[in-house]
Amino acid sequence: MSTVEPTRKREKTGGRTKGTPNKVNREFRETVRKLLDDNADNVGTWITQVAEGHGENKADPAKALDLLAKLAEFAAPKLGRVEHVGNDGGPVQHSIAVQFVKP
Repeated sequence: MSTVEPTRKREKTGGRTKGTPNKVNREFRETVRKLLDDNADNVGTWITQVAEGHGENKADPAKALDLLAKLAEFAAPKLGRVEHVGNDGGPVQHSIAVQFVKP
């Protein structure tokens, strides 16, 4: 079964504009950030327990680092990769105009 995109008879109006954050995603991030803020001391303790081992659990520094990296994404989201290309996908061309002035 194939899906065919319907052709628009008129320009789209309403809804979010491109680049506007999704309200649900924003609220979720705020909730997670608050949860992390409220448990900042505990999070540090928990990561230390994973790294050094606690109770029956063996020490696992790699897992602790992985958990820390996952939590960091909520505080500082990953940046998207952007590639700059010139005409027809080639290299970007730069030109500089230099004017010499006699003293």
